[in-house]
Amino acid sequence: MASCHQVDRRRHWPTDRVLHILNRLHTQQILPEEHVKPTLRALATPVAALAILTITTAPSALSAQQAEWRHWGADASSTRFAPFDQIDASNFNDLEVAWMWRSDNFSPEPEPLLRATPIYVNGTLYSVAGSRRTAVAIDPATGETIWTFREPYTRRWEDSMRKNYGKGVAYAEPGGRPTIYLVTPGFFLHALDPMTGVPIESFGKKGRVDLLGDLGHWEHHPEDGLPPEIGYITNSSPPIVVNGVVVVGNSHEQGYYQTMQENVPGNILAYDADSGEHMWTFNVIPREGEFGNDTWENDAWKHTGNVSAWAPLSADPELGLVYIVTDPPPVDYYGGFHPGDNLFATSILALDIQTGERRWHFQTVHHDVWNYDNPTAPNLVDVNVDGRAVKAIVQTTKQGWAYVLDRETGEPVWPIEERPVPQSDVPGEQLSPTQPFVTRPAPYEMQGITEDDLIDFTPELRAQALEIVSNFRMGPLFNPPAREDGPGGPSIHCPGANGGANIPGGAAVDPTSGVLYVASTRGCSAPRLVPGVDVDPDSNVEWVSVGPGGVRGPRGLPITKPPYGTITAIDLNTGDHIWQIPNGDTPDNIRNNPALQGVDIGNTGARSHATKLVTSTLLMYGEGRGAAPVFRAVDKMTGKELGRIDLPGSTLTAPMTYMHDGVQYVVMAIGIRGSAGALVALRLPE
Repeated sequence: MASCHQVDRRRHWPTDRVLHILNRLHTQQILPEEHVKPTLRALATPVAALAILTITTAPSALSAQQAEWRHWGADASSTRFAPFDQIDASNFNDLEVAWMWRSDNFSPEPEPLLRATPIYVNGTLYSVAGSRRTAVAIDPATGETIWTFREPYTRRWEDSMRKNYGKGVAYAEPGGRPTIYLVTPGFFLHALDPMTGVPIESFGKKGRVDLLGDLGHWEHHPEDGLPPEIGYITNSSPPIVVNGVVVVGNSHEQGYYQTMQENVPGNILAYDADSGEHMWTFNVIPREGEFGNDTWENDAWKHTGNVSAWAPLSADPELGLVYIVTDPPPVDYYGGFHPGDNLFATSILALDIQTGERRWHFQTVHHDVWNYDNPTAPNLVDVNVDGRAVKAIVQTTKQGWAYVLDRETGEPVWPIEERPVPQSDVPGEQLSPTQPFVTRPAPYEMQGITEDDLIDFTPELRAQALEIVSNFRMGPLFNPPAREDGPGGPSIHCPGANGGANIPGGAAVDPTSGVLYVASTRGCSAPRLVPGVDVDPDSNVEWVSVGPGGVRGPRGLPITKPPYGTITAIDLNTGDHIWQIPNGDTPDNIRNNPALQGVDIGNTGARSHATKLVTSTLLMYGEGRGAAPVFRAVDKMTGKELGRIDLPGSTLTAPMTYMHDGVQYVVMAIGIRGSAGALVALRLPE
């Protein structure tokens, strides 16, 4: 049942804190000197002092929206930036837990990870939790649950392979009506009243839109969804709402588990934010007569699916464009049944928000058989390159590149060159002869693998690593996938399926400086291609992979040299790397490995994606899933660590921050042993 709860959040500030704030406001030219002296005299009466402070600073304080975090990535540009300075280098270590909100009771079965980043709007936090992707409203000062909304059971929810992948909700005010938008694993879009959680009946059909009805030309059952022989689609990210339009992405099963050629494509859907009326559908696999259809040879466009828009979306309201990034078609690591470059798979798309018309596209991988899906929302930022103002879009990728484009035209800001790449010897495969190579910025992750990249802490470990890789094919970036029983064995891909940048860490950008901060891991894959019928007797794919695979190093250590996880700062005005630091400290399982006793290995960094946000004062980050439960602050321009505090659990996904009643909070999802996870809120002592 939905309910509302109000809390008395008045605070009593000590005199010295009021003095500090007054002086800071004066030095920042927010509060004139003639207002300071009378206010200081009034400090003899603390109540009067607080009243004067409130009155004199209110007009110059952050606007309501500046104090908020209205989108998954803070704003429509997905910057993960907030203009706050209350938490800074001088007090970061004073942060304490304000509250914890646990998600244990929001699933019919244990949930492995809480992947959500809340939004903060109009004084309330909104998020999702559990495999039912229950929408929740939370008091931002206390962590108390205000209301919950859970979609009724359907077989479509039961069949979803992304039930635990909910990343959040969206918010907008169409026609002045505040609305929370939720997309569920069953592939429904809901519009909810932010005060109560009750569906808004004037939206769609009593507050709900069946997204399958607008996906394409496939009949479906309202409760059971698509027939299995047609395909399967679900959702893992919140929609984005811009200029009165709700744009919805989607996701499918991981490609390395698929054994059939057929599926439905992940077409992009858009709806009127007020009424829920369907506005347009963009075909990510072009139909006959549409631009890009000829890149699907052998009429593969007729039956091939996927090309999901599973990562969160970004948008530029002034340009009227929404930016979507996509993943490969099935099946990962083999594409012989869909020859050609395969637009708009593994691409960046700019679509007109009102019509869905393609304005431009950039394909980051042609005929992708490396599982190099674009894994996170693109970051939008205005920069100055060689004296020229550029409205940029930046896509960080598993390949270890930041693709920097003009977001109005899609033209690369610095040259991106088509270069020859190795070709496949897998029967039936036909790779693209070239791939796009970013010339600037430089890669932020190791690309390809040679003997020089192998672990060498001791001669023994080096010899063991050489013995291990003798059973694999090493090579450059875009090393072709190979058969398990082929000459030389399977290929090693570096970065691999979980290497480079990925959704838990992704990137944040400071719009005031144009500096991008990207998290990366040195993860390699070694998929093994086997006949499809060996995995599934009903398979109609000649070759499939047995998972993304990997290469175990000697003595339980990584196969490569460190660093195993990093954060890199890139100046987007010049394309230069400013600094790169390890992600946290050397993990205990590496530091305490018996093979390394007495060996100085330095700081390897954690083998995880750092989860980060940036403010006016700091870059803050947690070490990520499975790493140390620590939250850190570093200098934005040098990477020097300025503070660290312990957390109740490891961070799981992107954190967020907001100002509530004059207090800055930082909220993040954490993993707790024996629990489905929790949201933890940090703040300075009262």
